[in-house]
Amino acid sequence: MTTQPLLIGGEWREARELLGAFRAEDPTTGAPIGPAFPLCGAADVEAALQAAAAVADELAAGPPERIAAFLDAYAAGIEADAEALVDVAHAETALPKQPRLANVELPRTTNQLRLAAKAVRSYAWTQPVIDTAAGLRTHRAPLSKPVLVFGPNNFPFAFNAIAGSDFASAIAARNPVIAKAHPSHPATSERLARIAFAALEQSGLPLAAVQLLYHFDYGVGARLAGDARLGAIGFTGSRAGGLALKAAADAAGVPAYVELSSVNPVFLLPGALAERGEALAQEFFTSCTMGSGQFCTNPGVVIVPRDAAGDAFVSAARAHFAAAAPSVLFSRGVLDHLQAGVATLRSAGAEVLAGGTTGEHGYRYAPTLLSVSAETFLQQPKLQTEAFGPVSLLVRVRDVSQMAQVASSFEGNLTGTLYSANDGRDAEAWSTVAHALRPRVGRLIGNRMPTGVAVSPAMNHGGPYPSTGHPGFTAVGMPAAITRFTALHCYDNVPEQQLPTELRDRNPGGVTRCVDGVWRNDDLGSA
Repeated sequence: MTTQPLLIGGEWREARELLGAFRAEDPTTGAPIGPAFPLCGAADVEAALQAAAAVADELAAGPPERIAAFLDAYAAGIEADAEALVDVAHAETALPKQPRLANVELPRTTNQLRLAAKAVRSYAWTQPVIDTAAGLRTHRAPLSKPVLVFGPNNFPFAFNAIAGSDFASAIAARNPVIAKAHPSHPATSERLARIAFAALEQSGLPLAAVQLLYHFDYGVGARLAGDARLGAIGFTGSRAGGLALKAAADAAGVPAYVELSSVNPVFLLPGALAERGEALAQEFFTSCTMGSGQFCTNPGVVIVPRDAAGDAFVSAARAHFAAAAPSVLFSRGVLDHLQAGVATLRSAGAEVLAGGTTGEHGYRYAPTLLSVSAETFLQQPKLQTEAFGPVSLLVRVRDVSQMAQVASSFEGNLTGTLYSANDGRDAEAWSTVAHALRPRVGRLIGNRMPTGVAVSPAMNHGGPYPSTGHPGFTAVGMPAAITRFTALHCYDNVPEQQLPTELRDRNPGGVTRCVDGVWRNDDLGSA
């Protein structure tokens, strides 16, 4: 069988150990579309690892300007090919061309690449620190090893293994990348990789700085994740898959930055409901069903008081969900996992208020609303199961005190949201609930649904386990996201001429450095 070529060792070539082939599917019909892509064996994975490792030192020692030039050229190439990229991604994911792919996600992707380039030029990600009295100088530096990136199914551009935030972050830190594309959008990934390859040629970086593999089986993936020649792993996907890779990586001492699952609790405080409950019901429904609910920040659990205003909110939300047509999901796998998640919630005591059914064609599932008492929720940990899709669970509480109990019971999540009244009447309730919720979420949100992530240096797209594998890092926002793929290098009494550029006394580039506890960008001895 003829399959699409792999990008390995600076060239496009056929798989040398073909274990099988697969095609993308049209989510609206379930029918295969596009060309066949290879299921790689260990030989191709080993070749990609060897090729990436061989250029790691060259990339780490290379001029930062070439890295920045690559990132900028890649962004420009994506924009030049935007129409074709959007067409392919739409066919493979059924995500709408407008506004989602063309006006939101693709610009976000190019913006991430350019922000990474800006961080490279400013040395912002290196975080230089100088202690003149002790003769110590420290900064973040490349790993001098490849980074393995696994892309998720829900962002064919912005989190794609060959173009997204993990990719941009790893390259910005001057590490080669082995990109493992998601099988839900292989043609999109291939098209992006061809643009990336052209940008490598244009910028003068080693062509083996980027490798692309489309798919491999669990055993091959586990062996790769556990290979000590890797510098780090970036993963976004299911909890089971991420933890399996992390276990293999941990055994080999390879840092694994994994985004796993999150139900993103939303607390509707009493004053907010009394003030604008009907509007909140519409806002909640829109957020839960946006992108067919296939966001890692989807509002999966909403905490609602058991009072008249809460009852009115539930009634309005239920009507919205009941009237909605089934949503198209990415794949059969997503549909199967969603059905299993809803079944788990029901078996733990949740009642279906609306939805809970599949569509007639393709991979469709009706927007689904469930409800459960706070008492049952507190007794059943399985009610925190993530149902990845247009599904949310209402938790009915008797008062603010029980809201705080529910907040304290949550596992780690990416986000937590509180809605309060505009007139300030919920101030005390906010403090009570937020105090319980704050340690359990990466991002605390006020009066806005959690769906969506801004590409900003101040963004935290991370959180306590099991939302991610480490609460101290973010997968979005430059330069912070870059630091995941770095090593902390310290220089003790090293001669000036042997120091990295940003740690020397002279600072002609005006790099911002922390010198003896003060952030400054001049030469040492000039202040």
